[in-house]
Parts: sequence; C-alpha cells; structure tokens
Amino acid sequence: MTQRMREPTYFLLTALLDEPLHGYAIIGRAAELSGGRVRLATGTLYAALDRLTAEGFIEVVRTEIVNGRARRYYALTRDGGTALRAEAQIMAGAARLVLRFAGGVA
Repeated sequence: MTQRMREPTYFLLTALLDEPLHGYAIIGRAAELSGGRVRLATGTLYAALDRLTAEGFIEVVRTEIVNGRARRYYALTRDGGTALRAEAQIMAGAARLVLRFAGGVA
C-alpha cells in the first residue's frame, strides 16, 4: 500500500490483530475499536476484503458452512501487519506533533 490507509481499512485490519474473524464479526469489531465511527456496510466490507486479500494483507484461513452458506474467516498476513504498524507509526507521529505544538492553544 503506497498511500495512507483510510480509516475503515485501518480498523478492518486492526480487527484481525487478535484472531481470524468472519465478515459479520469484523463489522462488529471494527465498530467497537473505532468507538462507533467506522460502520462497515456488508457490500463495502466484502469489496474491502477482496481488495486486501488481493494486496496480500489478509488471507482466508478457513471456511465453514453455516445455514447452507460459506462463512470465510480472514486473518492478517505478515505484510498486513507490517502495513498496519507503519500506518500506526505515521498516526502516532502526527499526534505527537500536534500535541507538542498545541500546548498553548486553548
């Protein structure tokens, strides 16, 4: 990923830090982690999952059949973890800069 991550992508990848999750669980975890700011619609989520899989940031680690439908579980790849940490470092650096210079701003 050569450009900055959009917030939904950041929280989608962050949702997968602890364990593989299926789509509906990713939606809930991303909303929870973002304090409700990121609410992924189903169509948006699956387009993002396809894109991030193609980019090598996530992978399908297992599929199970639930009520006759395939439920895929996604996990963060090494490249995905690297990209996520890089984005977190950029965000932390930007926050430090603002906090350093905003000390006198009311």
